[in-house]
Amino acid sequence: MDYQQFIESKTHLGEMRGFKSPWIPSFLFDFQGSLVDWSVRKGRGALFGDCGLGKTPMQLVWAENVVRETNGRVLILTPLAVAHQTVTEGEKFGIECHRSHAGELHAGINVANYERLHFFNPSDFQAVVLDESSILKSYDGARRGEITEFMKKMPYRLLATATAAPNDYVELGTSSEALGDLGHMDMLNRFFKNDQNTSDTKTKWRAHGGMDPKWRFKGHAEIPYWRWVASWARAIRKPSDFGFEDGKFVLPPLVEREHIVRSNSLPDGFLFSLPAEGLHEQREEMRRTLTERCEMAASLVADTRKPALMWCHLNPEGDLLAKLVPGAVQVSGSDSDESKEEKFLAFSRGEIRVLVTKPKIGAWGLNFQHCAHVTFFPSHSFEQYYQGVRRCWRFGQKNPVTVDIITTEGGLGVMKNLQRKAAAADAMFSSLVAHMNKSISLDRSNKFLTKEVVPSWL
Repeated sequence: MDYQQFIESKTHLGEMRGFKSPWIPSFLFDFQGSLVDWSVRKGRGALFGDCGLGKTPMQLVWAENVVRETNGRVLILTPLAVAHQTVTEGEKFGIECHRSHAGELHAGINVANYERLHFFNPSDFQAVVLDESSILKSYDGARRGEITEFMKKMPYRLLATATAAPNDYVELGTSSEALGDLGHMDMLNRFFKNDQNTSDTKTKWRAHGGMDPKWRFKGHAEIPYWRWVASWARAIRKPSDFGFEDGKFVLPPLVEREHIVRSNSLPDGFLFSLPAEGLHEQREEMRRTLTERCEMAASLVADTRKPALMWCHLNPEGDLLAKLVPGAVQVSGSDSDESKEEKFLAFSRGEIRVLVTKPKIGAWGLNFQHCAHVTFFPSHSFEQYYQGVRRCWRFGQKNPVTVDIITTEGGLGVMKNLQRKAAAADAMFSSLVAHMNKSISLDRSNKFLTKEVVPSWL
């Protein structure tokens, strides 16, 4: 082994485990074809593409390539109601795929919701695709363990999401683990230093924007970290990130309007409202101002000629919004999966003018480009806000999108935290794209053979 081979042996970069693409169809945009070709050759990789860049057709073409190469089955797992949307996209592009509700197997591409995963046996498939794979970021969730275990021996794997790690580099370890690369804790130990000398990754995790305060890059590790991520993932916000023309992917304007409502009641012992401190006070503020916030939101969607998407977080919020807005339909957690799906599809078809639901139920993967008005009660989750807005503000939207954010004087602290996380997320993704482009173009031909002149006194 020479010195160059020794250096190569010390790197931990994902291998190319795939095959040459047998089919890159002409209906893909140029940047989509490039990403699909890379992911097919990669075999196990991730596409971190912004909302509306066409992850669904890219996933379908990737899956079809696996089917043609192996003559086996591919399972595409999606959020609720997105399975139907995926099958519809397949029909549109001439890619045969079939919906599977309870584990029934079809030749080629099978599509199912994450909630149906327990019906399937991994040995029946050659590949799996995780649509909106950010579900893996639920560190304590049983679903993450179930998905990771299901994928463990799968020859080919693809992850696709717009929000791989909205504010936190550390979160990318869950994606790496699902792909069979570095495990989450292995990644932390390789690239990060734990200031508190503990392996606990959960304490105060969601209470902070940006990286968990216990974990920070080791002094030498930031560039190797991005080089490692670039070995198994591609991140793109717009085609020009990879040197292609943005063309049709330039979106219409996004107008965000902030509304501060005054409560008709004050906390006991107070003469005026103060910013709520801590989760307990913030939750009390949400409940105390529920009526005023919902009435404001309802007044903003009063124009019966225009569709609207109204996001809420509490069951009483959803119930009151559905009551205050004529013709509004609520998708709630108590609805059956079938009922939720039918309501989502009815809204996408324009049969429902106003849809009311929670981000954790319907903020991932759905296409509502017919709607250009969103109302939102702010929370600490930037990902929920981002995904909720991008259901409407995405490729195919022809009108400017208005987002009305309704808060209170006491809720200004939550609003500021959401804005801080938005800035951190933008900086993080910009850094991810920049480092990834540098890593992709690294010149590794240097054999370290440059001769140096040694001073005579040595």
